[in-house]
Amino acid sequence: MGAGVMKSDAGGGRRRRRRSSRGQPIAEINITPFVDVMLVLLIIFMVAAPLMTVGIPVELPETSANALPSDDEEPLTVTITADGRTLIQTTETSRDELVVKLSAIAAERTSDRIFLRADGANPWNTVAEIMGDLNAGGFSNIGLVTDIAQPDASE
Repeated sequence: MGAGVMKSDAGGGRRRRRRSSRGQPIAEINITPFVDVMLVLLIIFMVAAPLMTVGIPVELPETSANALPSDDEEPLTVTITADGRTLIQTTETSRDELVVKLSAIAAERTSDRIFLRADGANPWNTVAEIMGDLNAGGFSNIGLVTDIAQPDASE
């Protein structure tokens, strides 16, 4: 029955760190702070992304049309408010300057797609005139923005 006694080092039992065969310390990369920062940024962008849409209040008409496919560029939006104001993105523009500004914007963009948001209170004549201005400004791919209609319960 073998019982033995273990001797401890004279250094008080402390372990020494192992060094590589060349006398260099072993370097380890701590990625925990990197992962923490990336998760925080992910959460910030997930919360902020829906807030980056054009925020002009417009009562859009409701249709059962499907959504258009998206582009790589930020979508260009022209809005006609209920009181007849015309806005490119969030910048108010007079009807006289609309074609000139759209022509300058079209020269800078690779896509000819533009979205038209028109309040349902506008007469169709106004919407058709703005669509003509969009076409004259160099945008032939015009998407009309609407809300999705709720199914009718009487059907």
